Amino acid sequence: MTAQSPNRFNFLDGQPSMKAVVTTGNGGYERLVYRDVARPVSAPTEVLVQVLAAGMNNTEINTRLGWYSSSVKAGTEAAANEEQASPTQKADGGWNAATPFPFIQGTDCCGIVAEVGDTANQHLLGRRVLVRPCMRPNGFGSPDNIWMGSDFDGAFAQFVKVPAGEVFAVDCDWNEAELATIPCAYGTAENMVHRAGIRDGVRVLVAGASGGVGSAAVQLAKRRGGHVIAIAARAKMDQLRALGADEVIERGANPVTALGTDAVDVVIDNVAGAGFGAMLDVLRRGGKYVSSGAISGPIVEFDMRVFYLKDLTLIGCTGWDEPVFPNLIAYIERGEIRPLLAKTYPLKEIANAQKEFLKKLHVGNFVLIPPQP
Repeated sequence: MTAQSPNRFNFLDGQPSMKAVVTTGNGGYERLVYRDVARPVSAPTEVLVQVLAAGMNNTEINTRLGWYSSSVKAGTEAAANEEQASPTQKADGGWNAATPFPFIQGTDCCGIVAEVGDTANQHLLGRRVLVRPCMRPNGFGSPDNIWMGSDFDGAFAQFVKVPAGEVFAVDCDWNEAELATIPCAYGTAENMVHRAGIRDGVRVLVAGASGGVGSAAVQLAKRRGGHVIAIAARAKMDQLRALGADEVIERGANPVTALGTDAVDVVIDNVAGAGFGAMLDVLRRGGKYVSSGAISGPIVEFDMRVFYLKDLTLIGCTGWDEPVFPNLIAYIERGEIRPLLAKTYPLKEIANAQKEFLKKLHVGNFVLIPPQP
């Protein structure tokens, strides 16, 4: 596919226009407005990417709900019901305090580089790329991070502009929708297995293993030689085994009852909620608990005695380490991981996609497809 000429587009306030989903504030699905907006103009250090497919994640729903606010105590599904009934604006509802409403969400992007802002990046023109959504503006030595689709306009549109250093060309036989399942879910999972130091023989328990991040973590921990134990609904157990899980525990079962105490070296948990305490109990002395989410509820009961008497390490994972995204590109190109594309929707049907997503009947990721200009 070749880059499109600007004269192909209608104009809005003197600029070429594009279709996008604009999130107008915290609240329900009515906050997702599909309309024409001005197409972004790339600066010299940026590139303009024509979006071919945009993955959908919990984080877009959480940001719309203002779930990251300290005032929210419930999990994502319960918060969605509350906000639909009685929406409120939250000054601290985003990843980095206030969300810049109105703006375009969309953390995952597979696309074609349509324009470059500087001749130094001419080699990217026309290349199929993935965008690294977690950006470290002050370098990888600093914990500061900003996210496409959370801190600035993202990929729920026909075009998105990003720093040139955040796009990665990828050569593989996957289609665009399959590639769009990768950035947020697999990047988050790779960051967790990387920081946890998973290697041959390490016993890893993955909670919420059928979700986007969980299913990625199963594959990525197994790829590093870990012995992977997945937690999933009974109907999804066979799919987790096919992904490489060595053992599968039914969701709702107590992992201590199923495995015993001191049974695993690492817990990867984006679920939290009422089951948090058991996740610490099942860890061996010196074990690691790794998390980048809390879809069942952010407020947990925490027994400090378990934490310090077992010499546990708790690892929070939001900003990605430098090797994470280049690793993923290499895994894709070498055929070491595979995408889990659950379903695609046209971009304009984002509300229906999010409603279906929250039912949690799928394994893997949903992807939105914008209209092509």
